[in-house]
Amino acid sequence: MPEHEDLSDVIKLVSDIRHKKLFNSYDIALRSEELLEKLISHGQWRSARELMALVKIWIKYITENLPQEATAVNIMRHVLKIIREEYEAASKKKGEGQSLHQLVTANPNNILDYSESLGNLKSSLLDHLTEYKVEVESSTDNIAAQALEHIHTNEIILTVGKSNTVERFLKSAAMKRDFSVIVVEGAPFYYGHAMAASLAKSNIKTTVIPDTAVFAMMSRVNKVIIGTHTVLANGGLRAASGIYAVALAAKHYSVPVMVLSNMYKFTPIYVASHDRSAFNVCASPADVIPYSSGQLLNKIEVYNPVFDYVPPELVTLFISHQGGNAPSYVYRLLSELYHQDDYDI
Repeated sequence: MPEHEDLSDVIKLVSDIRHKKLFNSYDIALRSEELLEKLISHGQWRSARELMALVKIWIKYITENLPQEATAVNIMRHVLKIIREEYEAASKKKGEGQSLHQLVTANPNNILDYSESLGNLKSSLLDHLTEYKVEVESSTDNIAAQALEHIHTNEIILTVGKSNTVERFLKSAAMKRDFSVIVVEGAPFYYGHAMAASLAKSNIKTTVIPDTAVFAMMSRVNKVIIGTHTVLANGGLRAASGIYAVALAAKHYSVPVMVLSNMYKFTPIYVASHDRSAFNVCASPADVIPYSSGQLLNKIEVYNPVFDYVPPELVTLFISHQGGNAPSYVYRLLSELYHQDDYDI
């Protein structure tokens, strides 16, 4: 099996993510889905087992080279479940004309090994992937369509940094509701400034505040609406640095925290206390302290973590294209997205 040929596309994907050519989760999700479509239609595989083996090689490569990148792996893990389901459906259809004796002797333990070559498997998978791509493309709009259920007139909403999903959600609500938004600037990257400018262009009353003012402002906020990088298996978040402090302040003032997330951000991975390096990534410390502070830099170590871990008890509600769910329901969503055997690859 020519594994090296099949890896070239994934190597390019990893390189583009690493060099920020693919920046947001949506673009990564679409690119991953397109690569899988290409693998299924043109790849060197003869059975579902061989195809699943190729996808697992891709997953292992991405996990080893980008341990913090969950979206591409989640898309591939979901496609593994699609392959299993389509193979099982094709096997049942093929077995409809067989006697009970033939079925039992062909598979005495009723365990599918996915090794049988089924002629219509490729076309079934490509049809299913086309539907899945439409679901991925429309998920942000479907989340935004729920905005009026959660945002009411004269409310004050607080958000952190920039999230395309949150931006679309707030703009959707602003078409029929009059409310105010407080944007935490999200130092040291200051993506909140771009978010505030975009919201202001849509005539949403917007105020930018520094991260240090979050606790002081939280008492007048009605709800916190944020995006996230990843939703972990326990309902916790791998979110932008600074969001943990915002969630703690919201907890103190009993302000609900709503997390907008596409389903491809849900991962069956937990945070391991012994392996935090695989959870986080540090950006250049120059964003925190400029290199011109030479004498000071000789005396200190500066860390600039990109992510915060937010435990599930600080999250009130997850809003996906399927609707709202509590953090305690995440395990159920994961069982619908992925097959149990593909949780740990």
